[in-house]
Amino acid sequence: MQDMTVLLVSAASIGFFHTLFGPDHYLPFIVMGKARKWSMLKVTLITVAAGIAHVGSSIVLGLLGVAFGIAINSIEMFESVRGSVAAWMLIAFGLVYFVWGVKRAIKGHAHVHIDAGEKKDITPWVLFTIFIFGPCEPLIPLLMYPAAKHSVTGVILVSAIFGSITVATMLSIVLLSLSGINIIKLHKMERYGHAFAGGIVLFSGLAIQFLGL
Repeated sequence: MQDMTVLLVSAASIGFFHTLFGPDHYLPFIVMGKARKWSMLKVTLITVAAGIAHVGSSIVLGLLGVAFGIAINSIEMFESVRGSVAAWMLIAFGLVYFVWGVKRAIKGHAHVHIDAGEKKDITPWVLFTIFIFGPCEPLIPLLMYPAAKHSVTGVILVSAIFGSITVATMLSIVLLSLSGINIIKLHKMERYGHAFAGGIVLFSGLAIQFLGL
């Protein structure tokens, strides 16, 4: 019982710090939310959906591993591949968006309202897809497999705590950051907003792939 308590506390703390020290968990939503002028409600829905996809995919994989007795090394190898795919997807998306943003700025379409083309905005779906591939590296080896030695209920509890803390931390950082950024008026720099957003997403992907962040 004491071991299970330690795992539950670890699930909360690992979920928080794993998210906090992984800028890819929140930077894309902050910069895209600002550049595309998403409402706070829309940012919230997109962030939560992507967060659930991010955590949920690893939970499903972990449950399959526990149920079928798959070796942890095999699971970690698969998670590593998923992580690399997600990083390259983030790099590709960031690069394409950056180039588009630069061209847009050069053409002087700084004041064209994105809302007019809201129905054609595929950015949320792109982020959602990327986050499905993005693994929660510490979840399965550090929490789910150890919890499985106690009970199925333990696995469910550590997964639920880790997932809820991760998504809550993502959303808190995104909303707090956007609230602060929206106070600052940068009218002259607004035309470069999309290029800046793409550059940040590109940097996030590169940081994951080559710096292991």
